[in-house]
Amino acid sequence: MYRFLLSRQWVILTLIALVLVPTMVELGFWQLHRHERRVAQNSLIARNLEAKPVPVDELSSPGHTVPRADYWRQVTATGTFDTAHEVVVRRRTNADDRVGFHVLTPLVPADGSAVLVNRGWVPAAADQQAFPTVPAAPRGTVTVTGRLKADETTGASGIKDLSGLPPRQVMLINSEQQARTMDRPLLGGYLEMTAPEPADDSIEPIPDPDHDSIGAHMAYAVQWWLFAASVPVGWVILVRREKKDRAVTAADPAPEPAAATA
Repeated sequence: MYRFLLSRQWVILTLIALVLVPTMVELGFWQLHRHERRVAQNSLIARNLEAKPVPVDELSSPGHTVPRADYWRQVTATGTFDTAHEVVVRRRTNADDRVGFHVLTPLVPADGSAVLVNRGWVPAAADQQAFPTVPAAPRGTVTVTGRLKADETTGASGIKDLSGLPPRQVMLINSEQQARTMDRPLLGGYLEMTAPEPADDSIEPIPDPDHDSIGAHMAYAVQWWLFAASVPVGWVILVRREKKDRAVTAADPAPEPAAATA
């Protein structure tokens, strides 16, 4: 009755179905895991943004790698800005997706160490090789509040730290790289400055990280699982239709050829 399933056509169709089902199920779990990671990251960001600020040297030290649990922690640092070692970070966008620079200025506390401070975004100059117009950093001793971030690396960011860049321009925010240009130790990671606020709008503060949206990963997961469930259902429907068509064909005798006329 179902011997047609052993035909070449049906064997191939069945094998395709057997491959599609686990593949779609796995794709659904992949999207589910992405959803779970996004939810966990949103919770981490919200928790760390709401935490009371602590001195940065409680969470970092020279050569320290900032762990993920400390990303976006509110920290404070008191010192003077070292504008002599100020650099700008290329190919950074603002809230309106305009391409420009981030201004990276070391802050030097009384102990002689330093911490990198991302003061905000400025537009690029007409000449991409030229140093942009950068507002002056606050003078004298200042207390900075900001979000702690880990050093950027070529692997994590997907950006290659190109050689031959114009003077005082970099591609990555990396304390180890910047420490090579300074005669003082640099704390690992850097701060995204949130206070004090700029005196004017010539420099844009770095916006808070998005921690409200969760994306459509869960919807995609459900879609993949529905697709996986539809494959065996569709296979059964096709088998039953094939069986019915064969039964109809077998029940109708082939018409006899007409007799030849003289």
